Amino acid sequence: MTEDELLLREAEKIAHAVGRMFPGLCEVVLHDLRDPAHAIRAIEGGLSGRAVGDPATELGLARIADADFPDVLQNYPNRFPDGRPAKSTSIGLRNSRGEYVAALCLNLDVSLLGSAAHALTRLAATDAPAPLTESLRARTADELRAVVEDYATERGHTPRSLPAAAKKDLVRALKERGFLELKNAVPALTDLLGISRASVYNYLR
Repeated sequence: MTEDELLLREAEKIAHAVGRMFPGLCEVVLHDLRDPAHAIRAIEGGLSGRAVGDPATELGLARIADADFPDVLQNYPNRFPDGRPAKSTSIGLRNSRGEYVAALCLNLDVSLLGSAAHALTRLAATDAPAPLTESLRARTADELRAVVEDYATERGHTPRSLPAAAKKDLVRALKERGFLELKNAVPALTDLLGISRASVYNYLR
């Protein structure tokens, strides 16, 4: 077996393996550049409708004609015959004499990815922010005590010395922030603020 044939045989394994890893999404084509009229040696995926024995593309012909053609053309825009957008990569394979023998080409159908990206963008979109800041973690009794003490300190009071109006505003604010959902939150508040349980419920009306 000649060096060129060995190179093509090994590249054919890669073409089939990569194409089968992304079925319905990526077409992988191996071109034998020694025979441009029947260049396609192997094809996996078949998204373009081509078959083994079909001729080389314009890019393949350009690579055959120019030894200085880039070895790799990465992620260039392309289009399938039915109009679907594609992202393509073409890899030229040289023999030990530096001659192009083959090209391994990958054509990714990005129309499906574009639709998925649009759907994900819509799914992640949010509307106007909520009227108050929301924390999704559970509140704790220590946080309740800290909020009450901070509220009082900012107003130059201890929790128990707060005016009735301030206690009322504090209890309502704690309710809005979810602190009253804590187990034993109301008894804790009565102890912190020095008020009765009935007062707590009256403040919430």
